[in-house]
Amino acid sequence: MKTLTKEMQASISPNMALDLLIDGNKRFVNNLKINRNLLQQANETSDGQHPFAVILSCIDSRTSAELIFDQGLGDIFSVRIAGNIVNEDILGSMEFGCKVAGAKFIMVLGHTKCGAIKGACDHVEMGNLTTLLNKISDAVEIEKETIENRNSNNSIFVENVAANNVRLVVKKIMDDSPILKELISSGNIGIAGGIHDISTGVVTLFNDTLIVH
Repeated sequence: MKTLTKEMQASISPNMALDLLIDGNKRFVNNLKINRNLLQQANETSDGQHPFAVILSCIDSRTSAELIFDQGLGDIFSVRIAGNIVNEDILGSMEFGCKVAGAKFIMVLGHTKCGAIKGACDHVEMGNLTTLLNKISDAVEIEKETIENRNSNNSIFVENVAANNVRLVVKKIMDDSPILKELISSGNIGIAGGIHDISTGVVTLFNDTLIVH
């Protein structure tokens, strides 16, 4: 697998970037990972990087974006934070990744059985984690399907909240970053949200979050 150059990155459309992620996930699920010389890639990217996508995912140890999408060094910007939430620092990182460094796609990736989502469902308060979990509270509140047992013991409730959270984060990226919104609106980059099933490895995209021209 060739290391991405500036010219190769420039030739990738948002649609192509999405296909690269989808195809990589299929390889991961089928244990058909591409054989890469990572040391060679480290050397070839030492003077510059040209990733084709920015992935916002959780810190969960089972959700490494490079592995889930079968990508090598220099292929993606990986932003990881508990609950795959977004704040102004993460938005700034995304703006750098897309506007300055040329990435063509943003993926917001939640996952099943997420500890941060469970914490938000249980209204956990603990140190600085309280502030982080508060950013997921809207995803909890708008879940109206569950009437009883609205807590982390209810797996359906938890997964509904996780899906809500992904959709809200995609919307927040658009609402809070004029730079990214313009790049998306003009077709220069695409965006989508999805869920990674930690049991199967499969990433399922939410079509109602997909914007790609």
